[in-house]
Amino acid sequence: MSHVVIIGCGVVGAAIAYELSHVKGLKITVFDRQPPAQASTGAALGVLMGVISQKIKGKAWQMRQISIQRYETLIPELETLTNRQIPFNRQGILMLLSDVSEEISAWEKLVETRHSQGWELEIWDTGKLKNICPQVNCEKITGAVYSPQDRQLDPTALTLALVEAAQHNGVTFKFGVAVLDSETSIIESSLQCCHHLETTEGKIAADWFVVSAGLGSTPLTAKLNQQIDIRPVLGQALQVHLEHPLGNPDFQPAITGNDVHIVPVGGGDYWLGATVEFPTNGDEIPPNQQLLEFVREQAIAFCPELATASIVRTWSGLRPRPEGRPAPVIGQLPGFSNVLLATGHYRNGVLLAPATAHAIREMIIPQGQGHGA
Repeated sequence: MSHVVIIGCGVVGAAIAYELSHVKGLKITVFDRQPPAQASTGAALGVLMGVISQKIKGKAWQMRQISIQRYETLIPELETLTNRQIPFNRQGILMLLSDVSEEISAWEKLVETRHSQGWELEIWDTGKLKNICPQVNCEKITGAVYSPQDRQLDPTALTLALVEAAQHNGVTFKFGVAVLDSETSIIESSLQCCHHLETTEGKIAADWFVVSAGLGSTPLTAKLNQQIDIRPVLGQALQVHLEHPLGNPDFQPAITGNDVHIVPVGGGDYWLGATVEFPTNGDEIPPNQQLLEFVREQAIAFCPELATASIVRTWSGLRPRPEGRPAPVIGQLPGFSNVLLATGHYRNGVLLAPATAHAIREMIIPQGQGHGA
C-alpha cells in the first residue's frame, strides 16, 4: 500500500485528499500546523471565474474547465456524504463594463470562442441590465457580460466538507503538527528521494509527499534545498447587511466590475472585496484601511443601495503568489522523484482546487489506474 503525505489543508490540500481517497490501495495522511481553511482559503470570496475568464486555451483554460465541470457534481456529492450544507450560488456571474469601445469587440470574440467550446456567455446592453438587475447604477456602466455557468461558493464550508468526506473515506488528518526537517537520499545521479519528514509529532515516512501549504511551501521546500519562492499578497474584504436583498430577490448573481466583487451570501448579506496589497518592505503587509474603503466605495458606485448597508465584519488573508513564474505551481519538485507541488495558486485556489487535485492524482496514479472507492 502506497502512503501519500499531504502537507497543508487549505482548499487545495483538502481537495487533493478527497480526490486521492477514491483510489484503491492508497494510505493518505494530511498534516497542517493549524486547523483547516485558516489561511488564504478562509479569506477567499469563492467567486469561480472560469467561463468569464480571458483564458481560452492551454493549461490555464483546461484547468478552469475541469474545475467548473467538477464543481457541479462535487458539491451535491459532498453534501450527501457529509450532511453539510455548502452555500453554492448557481445564478452565475455578472461582469459590469465601463469602457465600451474596445471591450465589446473583445467580449464578442470571447462569446464566440466559448460557444465553440460548449459554454454560454451573454452580452447585455444597459436596457437589459436595468431590467434584470435594477440595483445596478447604469450611469457609468456601458453594458455587462453574464456568465450563467460560472459559480460562487463558500470556501470554508467547502474545505470542511472535503475534510469530513475524505475522513469518511479513510484519510487521516493531523492538525497542529509542523514539519521540522526532512531526510533524503540520492537515487540517481541528479534525482533525490525524500524518505521521511521530521515533524513535531515524530518521523513520518511516505512514498509520496505533496506540498500544498501555500505560503508555508517556501520554508518547506527550503528544507529540501529546493526553495520555491512564494510571496504574500494581502486581500481584505468586508461583509455588509441590508434589510432586503438588492434588486430581484430571486436573481442574485455575484456581481463584479473593476476587480471588485459584490457577492450575495443570503439573508440580505453581501461580501464585498477584495483588495490586492503587496508587501512594501520584507513580507509584512499591514492592512490598508483606505484600500478597503475604496473597495466599499466602488461597490456603492455600482449598487448605490449598499451605502445604507451596515458593516457586519471585515477580514483579511494572505494569498500565495509565486515570484517570477506564473501561478499556480503544480508538478514535481525539481530534483526529487517523489515530492509534488500543488501550491502558489495566488487568487485562484478555490477555482482551481478540483483541477489541481485531478492533476496530482494523475501524477501518482497515471491514466486513471486504480480508481474506485
